[in-house]
Amino acid sequence: MPRSIHPYLALRLRLAHHALLQFAASLASSMEILVFLAGPVLLGLLSVIALPGFLAMTLPWPAALSLLAAQALLTCLPAWLLRKRLLPASTAAWLRQLPLPPRLRWQADIAVAGLLMLPLGLAYAVSAAIWLIQSPPWLRTIVAPGMAATLIIWLLAWILTSGIIALRLRAPRPAQGARPPTMTTYVPQRHRWRSVFLWRQLFWLPFWRNENVIGLQQSVLLATAGASMLAWLLRTPLVPAPLLGLLASASLVILTDRGDKAVREQIAVLRPTLDAWPLASTGLTRLACAASLLPAFAVLLAGAFLLYVIDPAVLQQRVTSVYALTASAALLAIVGLPRLTARGRVVLVVLSILALSAIGSELWN
Repeated sequence: MPRSIHPYLALRLRLAHHALLQFAASLASSMEILVFLAGPVLLGLLSVIALPGFLAMTLPWPAALSLLAAQALLTCLPAWLLRKRLLPASTAAWLRQLPLPPRLRWQADIAVAGLLMLPLGLAYAVSAAIWLIQSPPWLRTIVAPGMAATLIIWLLAWILTSGIIALRLRAPRPAQGARPPTMTTYVPQRHRWRSVFLWRQLFWLPFWRNENVIGLQQSVLLATAGASMLAWLLRTPLVPAPLLGLLASASLVILTDRGDKAVREQIAVLRPTLDAWPLASTGLTRLACAASLLPAFAVLLAGAFLLYVIDPAVLQQRVTSVYALTASAALLAIVGLPRLTARGRVVLVVLSILALSAIGSELWN
């Protein structure tokens, strides 16, 4: 009779499985948009995953080791990004209190890391199979060491992922030099811009506190939208202009869609409290929803200013005005139609990206 799994291992695997399912559910609409717009690109990226392991065998050993180390770090990046989902602070604090031997804790960390590494291992296997089937001439002489290097990368990433999860369970260091709390007299203040003050306290600051990643997510999307818009309008060489236009349009729309979704979820969390306050909260919620439009419109205005500086004639073309009006209408529709179903919202986002990409492709023609 095989020995049954330890309850602690079963608990850790169940917690990790539940966290991964929640993460997949939260990305369902985004992945649907991404697969619809860039399905062939994703398939191409899948075939590239195992390439560094084969390519390293053709390089001098310092460059080969650097390439393999970089690949291993990138492979364990999902574990680093998902560490707070896998082990929330409250769950990690509770697990630290359990009287368990270190060996069992390490076994659980390795098992959870294996749960994360299994899909990546399958991706490595599919990618390696694609390269073996194509069998380019440079690959035929290094198949065996290349496969071994790919396996070593995956195993090293598994070890690093186990360490990331183990570090998450370590007790935090006590704060040094912390000042004891002092008693002060509370003096109520009337803020001149009360709605702006409440928006900052209830919507802006919570997106940056504790384990909330909304602030970081929107910052990355804003940086992507700005960089892609800049590269597109400056006609960066080596990259096709339609591809940059697609990336800029998709970044604008997804930036607004994700921001509006985060604001709506925060409103749902605050609704019971807001309804109990002796003040009207409609203006506050409208301000919060309108604020999710600001990043995308800021990118559009910055792009218009850049065109005015580098080529004012382009700014006066009809296609530029049509793109700006279509983008404004699409962004306003995303924020102004909160009753759309999840499927309807995906359709709206996809159609907006396709329409903007089609219009933007005529910009430099």
